[in-house]
Amino acid sequence: MSDQIKFIVDNLNKEPFKKNYNLITFDSLEPMQLLQVLNDVLAEIDPKQVVDIREEMPEQTAKRMLSLLGILKYKPPGNATDMSTFRQGLVIGSKPVIYPVLHWLLQRTSELKKRAYLARFLIKLEVPNEFLQDETVADTNKQYEELMEAFKTLHKECEQLKTSGFSTAEIRKDISAMEEEKDQLIKRVERLKKRVETVQNHQRMLKIARQLRVEKEREEFLAQQKQEQKNQLFHAVQRLQRVQNQLKSMRHAAADAKPESLMKRLEEEIKFNSYMVTEKFPKEIESKKKELHFLQKVVSEPAMDHSDLLELESKINEINTQINQLIEKKMMRNEPIEGKLSLYRQQASIISRKKEAKAEELQEAKEKLANLEREVSLKTNQTREFDGTEVLKGDEFKRYVSKLRSKSTVFKKKHQIIAEFKAEFGLLQRTEELLKQRHENIQHQLQTIEEKKGISGYSYTQEELERVSALKSEVDEMKGRTLDDMSEMVKKLNSLVSEKKSALAPVIKELRQLRQKCQELTQECDEKKSQYDSCAAGLESNRSKLEQEVRGLREECLQEESKYHYTNCMIKNLEVQLRRATDEMKAYVSSDQQEKRKAFREQYTKNIAEQENLGKELREKQKAVRESHGPNMKQAKMWRDFEQLMECKKQCFLKQQSQTSIGQVIQEGGEDRLIL
Repeated sequence: MSDQIKFIVDNLNKEPFKKNYNLITFDSLEPMQLLQVLNDVLAEIDPKQVVDIREEMPEQTAKRMLSLLGILKYKPPGNATDMSTFRQGLVIGSKPVIYPVLHWLLQRTSELKKRAYLARFLIKLEVPNEFLQDETVADTNKQYEELMEAFKTLHKECEQLKTSGFSTAEIRKDISAMEEEKDQLIKRVERLKKRVETVQNHQRMLKIARQLRVEKEREEFLAQQKQEQKNQLFHAVQRLQRVQNQLKSMRHAAADAKPESLMKRLEEEIKFNSYMVTEKFPKEIESKKKELHFLQKVVSEPAMDHSDLLELESKINEINTQINQLIEKKMMRNEPIEGKLSLYRQQASIISRKKEAKAEELQEAKEKLANLEREVSLKTNQTREFDGTEVLKGDEFKRYVSKLRSKSTVFKKKHQIIAEFKAEFGLLQRTEELLKQRHENIQHQLQTIEEKKGISGYSYTQEELERVSALKSEVDEMKGRTLDDMSEMVKKLNSLVSEKKSALAPVIKELRQLRQKCQELTQECDEKKSQYDSCAAGLESNRSKLEQEVRGLREECLQEESKYHYTNCMIKNLEVQLRRATDEMKAYVSSDQQEKRKAFREQYTKNIAEQENLGKELREKQKAVRESHGPNMKQAKMWRDFEQLMECKKQCFLKQQSQTSIGQVIQEGGEDRLIL
């Protein structure tokens, strides 16, 4: 087991995963993280598997992984019972189940990539025989099979070309180039070593540099772990806030509700659930079983042609006529008891239909309510992430709105008062400016008059003398007042102290008694509080146990449902395969040659023979091309020489034409004459 884990960790730390795990961190992974690692490995094999499993249901994840492992032909150890444990372990992320799968996948990644790629094109789409009777569907299916065979041949040729590889000369060139590069690198390393050796304490510096690199890597790893822990803490805080909000809402509902209303609500829920379990669900299951039985019966019957359909229609018409005759006879009898019973039956059927309709409406309303509550919780989480504040609900929101309304009215009043003050302040400011201007004008006139009379500065000195005298008189009055006040204050304080002492004496006696009572009450309160805390802790532990039991039962129910659906799918697949096998055996055993031709064996043998003949023809063509390659090359060279010769003749002819423009050459009697 340890060698297996070591092999997995080594491969996960390599390209293309780069997980940076060691044995301890990998072994301490949670089931969800381990499933994510398995999903990453499957995504490397098949890119369609790139999914975040936190955003996917566990049943869908298990179904997707099981289907891909089936395509990759993974065989879990054990028998059929171990297969069920294997599926359960894959759903819950069990280490004894996932470690062998990872070991098997990482051992043969390249082979599995090829298999997953071929599975996309070579897994045949099964079409029922009833649909193949249609000509268009049959032609399309035939084209599909032909394209699949063409893909197989092309893929084989491509693989042969890949395996052929490069020529030996190219490989030798590459090896020689790599050896030269290796020599250059060795020389460069030696030169660098010689340079470093001249430096003092080079060994120590190299050791420090190595330690620095190791510490940097460790720092990066610690930073990554810190970020992961921050993310985990953030998710845990969010989960805690959600749970606290749920607990708060439950406590609020429990505080507001009365025992009678709670009992009434529970009774209604029990009645509804009992109706659903005892009446509605059994009817639905029975109807589904009947429909399934009918469909299985239809599938098991042979294919029907037009004449069979006409016979069935005639039988249906006969049965309908018989039913109509029986109804007429019953109406002719006109029995009063039967009439009353039919009336009651009609009323009972109407009531049952209404009951079923209301139950469906109630179920839909509950689903809508659950969806709305889920949306509200999402929106509250989003607002809490944005603002960090909680969303108000119910009465709190109403109180908040009433406070806002009262504050808005107060705000409007205050705003109006501020506007009035601002207007009055503007008027006073304007009057102050006017008075200042008038005062400045009067002062200026007074100064001009004093200068004319020769007593400049008289008004200023007069004002200063009056101000100083007024201040002196005020200070004298305050000195006298303070002395009198201090003597009176001392007398009053003494009298007050004596009065308070006499008045507080009985109060102090009562206070001592009240303190003793307070101590007794605090002790009693602490005892009651401890009892309450212990009782609350017991109830909380019981509630948590019940919640865990409910959660476990729900998980078991989900697992059983997934098992049920998976077994149904496997049964259907096996039935289809069995049907195909029986059809093949019938076609192969039958004496009819046309039926034998339809068999897959005959078709495959025919295709193999055709492909072998085609291969023989291609080999013969290749042989002919090789034999005629030398003469053909020689003939092509002769043709190129002939083209050069003709081009030379063309050039000579053009030169001769240019010379005829100077003079004319006439041939007569075997002699050439030039006429200018």
